Amino acid sequence: MRICIYMGSREGCDAGFRHAAEALGRCIAQRGWGLVYGGARVGLMGAVADAALREGGEVIGVIPHHLVERELAHEGLTHLLRVDDMHARKAAMAENADAFIALPGGIGTLEELFETWTWQYLGLHDKPIGVLDVSGFYRPLLEFLDHTVAHGFLNPETRASLVAAADPDHLLDCLSAAQHAPQTTS
Repeated sequence: MRICIYMGSREGCDAGFRHAAEALGRCIAQRGWGLVYGGARVGLMGAVADAALREGGEVIGVIPHHLVERELAHEGLTHLLRVDDMHARKAAMAENADAFIALPGGIGTLEELFETWTWQYLGLHDKPIGVLDVSGFYRPLLEFLDHTVAHGFLNPETRASLVAAADPDHLLDCLSAAQHAPQTTS
């Protein structure tokens, strides 16, 4: 199983974000799973990749040519795929993943999370998606999503398909269970 992680190329203001990224990278590698991510060696991106690599894990990075210098491409990965643009990056990441997790991040992280979730909703894939809610980072977003359900803009089943947990191992267990659950049609 390979987990695609969306996250910031920055570390954020809370040291817990980096610790959670490192813990998630370790947990993935210790399970014998692979990691797919945006290919940078800085910020949370570098932290999760380095942690997985230290545990002997497979790490696939996908980075567009125009970000190789800006995000400082991680040259020590199992595989570093260089692609033409952001669309190709997201497609390659999704193609190489069996599940998705969003760590704290900015607009790029949110865009990737929502696009992947939309693809799931539209039936373009049936891979599980979750957020690692480090220090309550995603709590306001999750409350807003509940608000969209209450106002009739999001159905409860779609909302429930986005899994959230504060502990990396628990989140990985939830995604693994969701991946192996029988699929239902709605």
